[in-house]
Amino acid sequence: MHAGVRYFSRSGNPKAVAEAIAAAAGVSAVSVDGSDAPIREPVDVLFIGGALYAYGIDSHLKDYLKTLKPRDAKRAVVFSTSWISKHSIDLIKKGLSEAGIPVEEASFHVKSKPTEAQLQEAAAFAKAFL
Repeated sequence: MHAGVRYFSRSGNPKAVAEAIAAAAGVSAVSVDGSDAPIREPVDVLFIGGALYAYGIDSHLKDYLKTLKPRDAKRAVVFSTSWISKHSIDLIKKGLSEAGIPVEEASFHVKSKPTEAQLQEAAAFAKAFL
């Protein structure tokens, strides 16, 4: 199964979770504002995440979601590290749905900075979709 991991992180928290997921999937975690962010080969599962900033997701992630096409991923799985609420998960799922990518109901959320145990949970969570 071919997987992709995309994220946007201001604090480093979403990046840490993305890297744990990517390690479990045997791929690299890629920031959505990086030059290698576009999905060049379709993936079976796209893990994608970020955080909540002032009650919305960052414009980098919001804009990236708008570039996705149904052919890019068979399905997506969302993760977040927002401290205030899990609303970022809903916003990311909405963006994926608008892009025509099926989204798994299950998601992974860490409040604030992930602990080592939570990073291990993120890896285990990812393996359930691989």
